[in-house]
Amino acid sequence: MACSQTAARDEAVSGPAQQPLRVVVVDLNNFSTFPTLAIGILLASLRNAGIKADLLSPLADDVPAVERERPDSYFDHLARRLHFATGPMKMARDIAHSAYYWRQNRPHPKVLSMVSRALADKPDAILLSAYLQHFNTVQALAALAAAAKTPVLLGGPVFNLPSVAEAWRGIPGLSAIVGAEADLVLPDIVRALCRGGDLTAFEGVALPDGRRTVQARPLRPLNPMLVPDFTDFPWERYRVRIVPLMAGRGCQWDRCTFCSDITSVSGRTFRNRTVEGVMHEMREQSRRHQTRNFMFLDLKLNSNPHLLRGIVENVQSNVPGAQWIGTVHVDQRPDNGLSPTDLKAAVSAGMRRVSFGLESGSQRMLDLFDKGCTVEGNSEFIRTAYDAGLSVRCTMFSGYPGETARDLELTSEFLGRHNRYIDRVRFNAFSLHEGTLIHDQISRSPAAFPDVRLGEPSARYGRRAFVNKAERSPAYRRARERVLDAVYAINSRAIRASAREFDGLM
Repeated sequence: MACSQTAARDEAVSGPAQQPLRVVVVDLNNFSTFPTLAIGILLASLRNAGIKADLLSPLADDVPAVERERPDSYFDHLARRLHFATGPMKMARDIAHSAYYWRQNRPHPKVLSMVSRALADKPDAILLSAYLQHFNTVQALAALAAAAKTPVLLGGPVFNLPSVAEAWRGIPGLSAIVGAEADLVLPDIVRALCRGGDLTAFEGVALPDGRRTVQARPLRPLNPMLVPDFTDFPWERYRVRIVPLMAGRGCQWDRCTFCSDITSVSGRTFRNRTVEGVMHEMREQSRRHQTRNFMFLDLKLNSNPHLLRGIVENVQSNVPGAQWIGTVHVDQRPDNGLSPTDLKAAVSAGMRRVSFGLESGSQRMLDLFDKGCTVEGNSEFIRTAYDAGLSVRCTMFSGYPGETARDLELTSEFLGRHNRYIDRVRFNAFSLHEGTLIHDQISRSPAAFPDVRLGEPSARYGRRAFVNKAERSPAYRRARERVLDAVYAINSRAIRASAREFDGLM
């Protein structure tokens, strides 16, 4: 942080000694089958600074977590086909989509009740951590807080995007939006919020009156880092005790045209921790929560191959019996940390599952995505990882501008050839996210994408509606149905026995 900002921040929060502040932190993550890493970091930051922070986790009040990637039933297969339907089934698909998103995005009565009870105890502030699907819930919670005359601070992964912050800042009752990695500076922001300080002294802040400060810079360095505080999460509700952590933030490749992760608060530019810092956190979390299961949430755990090897070489001596999973990028670097020797060593060190972005079985599409990988390289990785003993999961999507029926035929053929080596495929419809390279390309040069018709932007959700006319082709629809059949053939099986504790967690 620049010296001028530091001085302004100190002035914003300075003053005579006062009573310790008490805030309520609301975790709206509805995939809470393990503690939310960002919330754990913020709780540690606040508590280390002497601010009393109470956690409200919906799961603790019997709000069910959304299940992810359980084995597919035939009903799931039919639902997925409906999700991708075009042509005569489009109306039924749109009705189903509307009903699903209405149900998913509505404020849950128990969440409203939890926050109402917390407000009755008159905290100094409410802190909301939200994803973009939580707009209606944030609106309802901010109204409750306004009635109780309690300030509300909102943060989340994509509020660093100016258009998104602009769409949310007008919610009545919000005091400010923070689009920054606030690991270290959050206590100062909270003090300024509660004691009438100047919030414009901080980077990445959007205020209801339209004022914005400069975009927050990525947090550097990442060492030393706080050990996240997961103490108050509802551990008894989790099927398996799994601790989330990150060895680095951002992505070394940082070029995929469709990727919205690299535009988010913590995804911009790659930075990594030291092996010693990661090992310290794993030892401490294992001791605190009596578990040896870990989930690395890094965008790409092999962004720094030397760091990945350091984890592999040291994890068992620091947490004997540790099991862990992570996501990698199968790129073409001479050393990407994913050689047969590396993968066998990772399995010996407790790695049980690996996820990667396969995206397509067509080299033409991989090149359009600027993925930095090849079909042959992906094939070799899948087989090598399987032979090493890993459960393999991949992500894919269809509907990207320029995709043809032939590209989808190549994808279905690829999945068919690798059926026995892959445990799970997460197959999505392409979404056009604001801030991504492909969004900017289409916005600047729509004539270069004749099959794409842009709709109205939805900054509230960080997306742009569009129609890809290529998807209306009968040949395209038939080819995509073959891909969906191949996905179902994989996802309907149980995953590798050694990784079943981690099923559905990435």
